[in-house]
Amino acid sequence: MVLGNKLGSFLGVNLAFGFGVSMGMHVAGKISGAHMNAAVTFANCAIGLMSWMKFPVYVLGQFLGSFLAAATIYGLFYGAIMEYSDRHLTVAGPIATAHIFATYLPDHMTLWRGFLDEVFVTGILQLCLFAITDKKNNAALQGTEPVVIGILIVIIGVSLGMNTGYAMNPSRDLPPRFFTFIAGWGTQVFRANNWWWVPVVAPPLGAYLGGIIYLVFIGSTIPREPPALEQFTESEDHRRSVILRTTPHQTSSSLTHVSVIPENRLPVRPARPLSDPIRTQQF
Repeated sequence: MVLGNKLGSFLGVNLAFGFGVSMGMHVAGKISGAHMNAAVTFANCAIGLMSWMKFPVYVLGQFLGSFLAAATIYGLFYGAIMEYSDRHLTVAGPIATAHIFATYLPDHMTLWRGFLDEVFVTGILQLCLFAITDKKNNAALQGTEPVVIGILIVIIGVSLGMNTGYAMNPSRDLPPRFFTFIAGWGTQVFRANNWWWVPVVAPPLGAYLGGIIYLVFIGSTIPREPPALEQFTESEDHRRSVILRTTPHQTSSSLTHVSVIPENRLPVRPARPLSDPIRTQQF
């Protein structure tokens, strides 16, 4: 975008965004569950899947990381930004560069249509996240979740991202916007179309609605699986062993000895058993 679409494209931006999320999930997946989105964190707390005690800690980490990321991008591409903008950092116009860091409402959208758009796309995100990670549903294979979620981000961006830039995350919009405010873009980053509050309010609402829709209309209708065959076999084996332990066993034969030896010959004593009777408890 900064280089006038010569070395980049809308698809390239979405691919980088989606697979950047995948890498973040690999890095922080075992630490925080890869909570990089304040809207998703809010939805999980509101639905009851996560404690509210974690919410301010997670959001603080998200905001700090996003602010530092904006500062890093500004430092890396400082020369390109200044050359493209002729050292005039603006929010609107043909050489605007503020949209590199945060979302801004385009001319063909109104404020409330943009609000509904952010609610919708974030709702789709949260609904699909629940589907991808729900073990009772057709969940992604273990270990492939980051790639699948990255592809989900790309799909949402390519298909629905043109209207508002699909913020979907207060943590990735408000801290970079604040950075541009102190880095030279000025107060216009908050005044332009009075848009700044929409990426903060609409995504949590959309994520909550998307989560509720999944749990009510999809998660609650998934049929329960019958008990596993192994569990049934184990219970039967346990019951059989209990019966064997409680059944008394005889230590001598109940058959009557009948002699077929002639009277003029000495009787032959029966041989003693080679071993004790088998104990059924051992089986």
